[in-house]
Formats: sequence, C-alpha cells, structure tokens
Amino acid sequence: MSDNNLGADPFSGAPLIPHEDLENLTVVQDARNPRIARITFNRPAKLNAITFTTPGEIRRAVEAANNHDEVHVIVLQGAGQAFCAGYDIGLFAERREDHPCKQESEPWDPMVDYRTMRGYTDDFMSLWRSHKPTIARVHRYAIAGGSDIALCCDQVVMQDTARIGYMPVRVWGCPTTAHWTYRLGPERAKRLLLTGDLIDGKRAEDWGLVSESAPAERLDEAVDALADRISGVPIGMLMMQKTIVNEAMERMGLMASQTMSTVFDGITRHNPEGMWFRRHAQASRFKSAVEWRDSGKPIPEGDEARAAIAELEAQLSLGDDDKAK
Repeated sequence: MSDNNLGADPFSGAPLIPHEDLENLTVVQDARNPRIARITFNRPAKLNAITFTTPGEIRRAVEAANNHDEVHVIVLQGAGQAFCAGYDIGLFAERREDHPCKQESEPWDPMVDYRTMRGYTDDFMSLWRSHKPTIARVHRYAIAGGSDIALCCDQVVMQDTARIGYMPVRVWGCPTTAHWTYRLGPERAKRLLLTGDLIDGKRAEDWGLVSESAPAERLDEAVDALADRISGVPIGMLMMQKTIVNEAMERMGLMASQTMSTVFDGITRHNPEGMWFRRHAQASRFKSAVEWRDSGKPIPEGDEARAAIAELEAQLSLGDDDKAK
C-alpha cells in the first residue's frame, strides 16, 4: 500500500450528521462495526488543513457520536494524502482581512485573540473530554495544529513513516493544547518545541508520544483491532477508566498549561516576529514564508523584524496601488 492511498473514505457508513450540514468533515457510524463512529477530515485538496469552522465541527461530530447509544469508540481520521496538515495558512496568514487571531489594527487586543483561540482549543479538547474513547488514525502528516488535534485523542495509531511535530514554534505559533510535556516529559518535549523538528511514527512510538506505529499496509488493521477491542467494553466502564486518567493529567496542570499556551500563541502571531511572518506570507505567498520558517535560517527578530515589516508593507501598498489603476 502506498502513502497516496492511505486516505480514509469519508462516506463509508451511516451519517450521524447529514453530510451537507458539515463543510470540513463527516461523521458516520461504521459500516463494519456499528459500535465504532468515524470522524473523517474531508478537505483532501488542502491536506485537511484547519479552517475557521473546523474546530466547531469537530465538537459537533464528537457530540453526535457521544449521543448515539450504540457507539462505544470514535476513530478520527483523514481523507486523501494526510491526516491534517495544521491550520490553513492561506486563510490564517496570507489573506489580509482582519480576524481575532490575526488582527490588523494596533495595538492588538490579546483577550479578543484569546477568546477565539481558546474556543478552538476547547473544541479540539472535545476529543479529550468525550465520554467515549477517541483514537487518531494518523497517516503522512499530523503537523502544527493537526498534531494539536491528534494529541487530544486518547490513543494515537500512526503510520510508521508519517510525520508529527509543531513547526510554528519557530515563528507564529505555540501549541495551544499543550500535550507535549505530559506525553513526552520535559527534555523530549523541549527537544521538539525548541526546534520545530518533526519525528516519524516509529520514533513517536519509541518516545511514548503515540501508543502504536504500523507500516502503511497494516495501519487500518492496527486501528481496527484497537477500536474493536475497546468497543466490546461497556460504555460506563470506558467512561470511568478514561475519567480517572484525564483527572490525573488535569491535576498535573494540563488546563493551566493550555491557558498559558493559548495566550502565548496569540503573542506569537502579533509580536514583531509573527507580524514579519504574516507580512512575508502576504507579500510572497505562504509557501515562501513556510520554507523560510522550516529551513533553519535565522528568523528576523526585534528591530530587524520591524524593518522587514516596513519593507513588506511598502511592497503590499505598491501592489494595492497597481491593482487600483
């Protein structure tokens, strides 16, 4: 099985929410095992990148599965060539309209940003708070915001060559769900969060970030075996065991870490370095900005970033003038 045909079928099963009521994903009762619900990201042309409405749809899908008495476990997966490639930078960075998470007015309002991004984070965490266990089936990429989503699940089963990590820690991001330290411990969490490096499924399993990795040809077998095993346990028992573990993690500080991370995430998008990244994406398209971010080249910072922002804004202004002629 090649990497290119690992995408899940978003329509295989009975819909728990009508397909036409959702823009970014589907939620169905599995055709093979009705005790399994499957939530499938369905923006394959964009590698299932997150839009402004994706987080709320995740919450709605989780609630629909939780409200269906026959469903015992939820599998989260992606159609097409990736699980989820993070936030759609074309929407969140390249476009120039104002949004709470990319404010154009100055000074920016951190609590306006926090209110919106905390809502997104809480929507992702519906997977964590779900009464029924959640399993992320990860193929090819679970990167940036896509890793935030995957790590909110109770179990992650990953293609052994798939990649996971949070590249925007280099500029313009801080992982708001804050699971890295709690899954990896401080040193390995810092190893990834101070570099923005990605690791593959094999290393993610070795490090304890995910529960299992499998070669491409065995990914579905591994996910289905785990889902089937869980699905045979009474819902009440599943709820109690999951609640015990979640409560322990939250008492260790997970919720406080999320609050700080979500505030910091807003800062990363509006400080000089974040504004440089945004203007670079607007002036030269997001692929150029991402290539710079991930290349290892120094990111402009402080006064250097402010000077670069002024130059980029001048370019953008000239472009607007040319369009107006």
